[in-house]
Amino acid sequence: MATHLAAPPGKAAPEESGRGAAKVPLRTAVGRYRWLYLMLVPGVAYFVIFKYLPMYGLTIAFQDFLPFLGYSGSPWVGLKHFEELFAGPDFGRLMFNTLLLALLHIVFVFPAPIVVALLLNEVRVSFLKRSVQSLIYIPHFLSWTIVASLTYVLFAADFGVLAGWMRDLLGDTSKIDYMAQEEWFRPLIILQQLWKQTGWGTIIYLAALAGVDPNLYEAARMDGAGRFRQLWHVTLPAIRPTVVVMAILASGNLLDSGFEQIWLMTTSLNRSVADVFDTYVYYAGITQGAISYSTAVGLFKGVAGVILIFGSNWLAKRLGQRGLF
Repeated sequence: MATHLAAPPGKAAPEESGRGAAKVPLRTAVGRYRWLYLMLVPGVAYFVIFKYLPMYGLTIAFQDFLPFLGYSGSPWVGLKHFEELFAGPDFGRLMFNTLLLALLHIVFVFPAPIVVALLLNEVRVSFLKRSVQSLIYIPHFLSWTIVASLTYVLFAADFGVLAGWMRDLLGDTSKIDYMAQEEWFRPLIILQQLWKQTGWGTIIYLAALAGVDPNLYEAARMDGAGRFRQLWHVTLPAIRPTVVVMAILASGNLLDSGFEQIWLMTTSLNRSVADVFDTYVYYAGITQGAISYSTAVGLFKGVAGVILIFGSNWLAKRLGQRGLF
């Protein structure tokens, strides 16, 4: 048995091996890893210049901002614009449209990459698996303008390919204008998101699946578990932390419906269901010149997103998950 010698009077006892390692001075640590810190400079500069400094402009949400007077000369009005937003006739409609799209996104779009990743993980033919992966990744690299154009070509009442097939299949001689009718706006938005985002989202979950220990599957097979039982008791628990983190990150974007996609799909006939906070900020701030009011709307959306992230992270920890932070 190892024994420890007592320290002489007036001297501290020697540190045990592996404990209380001497702290390296900050200057020495920076000098040692100076090239790694140098690589951080462009990223840090980007966030400071384009993300943090512009946040000073949020002060105009509490002003009647006039461009020729600037930030310092414009009069302060406190919470006036927020009161107009919450008491205005458009707030209820905007909140309903935004939350309904967010709910549809959670139900249909968020689980889609998980399901596709699980299906691809079961494919044993490498060539087929890689081919399917490549095909479903491609839509992610298309702009929303192209996606909206393809949707118009497929669903236009006059010459839409899918619209014509559906008329022939249902035996209906009337032309349904899917692009203009209110009841078809949300299904088209969700279909676009599924087609464009599902393939790219599978990358994260396939990476998580690649880290599952194969010995767990072998042990499950020895216990008599079939493919479904292995999926339920091995695969899903293994990727649960990744799913939780992605869910927390997605919760911060619940009020972020995506301006470009919604704006391209909005017409004068479906605007009552298409108006969300993102497009409302554009209409109020750019077309109507209500800069301070639109900034207040955007600030409300941003604060709500931060609250949702912290709330979902707290809920995840309460349910026994690791959470994001």
